[in-house]
Amino acid sequence: MSQTPSKAQTSGRDAAALAITPPQIVGPFYPVSEHPDLATDLARPSGSTAEALGQLIHLSGRVLTRSGAPVPHARIDIWQANAAGKYRHPSDINPAPLDPNFKGFARLTTDAAGHYSFRTVKPGRYPTAEGEVRPPHIHLTVEGRFDCLVTQLYFAGEEENVTDRWLNAAPHPERLIVTLQNSPSRLERHALIAHFDIVLASG
Repeated sequence: MSQTPSKAQTSGRDAAALAITPPQIVGPFYPVSEHPDLATDLARPSGSTAEALGQLIHLSGRVLTRSGAPVPHARIDIWQANAAGKYRHPSDINPAPLDPNFKGFARLTTDAAGHYSFRTVKPGRYPTAEGEVRPPHIHLTVEGRFDCLVTQLYFAGEEENVTDRWLNAAPHPERLIVTLQNSPSRLERHALIAHFDIVLASG
């Protein structure tokens, strides 16, 4: 005979569930005139040997459901400013220069275990039209089978994190912040790495 779970059992399961990654705004600079690079290396344009300017970083993680199950074949769109804080977007009036070797827009897919990884440069901070300064961040749109999440990834230790209204509007802003660390020997010596798991409600 089947039994109805007790309140204690149900609350125990809920407590063990992973927290959903906080959503963020799309922002004004989602690429409108660019096609995404279907590669995992934003720091080097497809078909080029030239590298983008800035601090190289390798970001990786998994896309998971609240139960911890992997979300295979999720589509991730990534867009960001270059190392000088400039987007390749017609509405960006920041006087910082564009980097001819940095497109800043890519699309990738998680593997069967929900893993993803990409190589890029750390984006720069930049002024907004309202006179604020946004901290370095990377935009991500994640589309699973059932869910679509728009969020942003931030970096620990940035002074603008404390005052950024979009980061601090998140219910748990610490879940959007990663710590950059030295890379293992198999990667470039001057590169940094970070891990960022993305949790969807249903997958």
